[in-house]
Amino acid sequence: MGTSNYSDAFKRDAVHQIPVRGYPVREVSRRLGVSTHSLYKWMKLFGDPEPKPGVDHEPENRRLKRELARVT
Repeated sequence: MGTSNYSDAFKRDAVHQIPVRGYPVREVSRRLGVSTHSLYKWMKLFGDPEPKPGVDHEPENRRLKRELARVT
């Protein structure tokens, strides 16, 4: 296995171009001269952590159901 010729800053910038700027992985790969495999690996290392779960609407739903029951 070879050593990396790219700095962490370069890798972070490359990864940043995909979700934030909306460029496809293949285009970034071609433009920067790195393999798509490397970009996907860098995305795991430097990308954002798993998306945060959505807002829990259950408490609000319970409150609205109680209010609806009270009004009707």
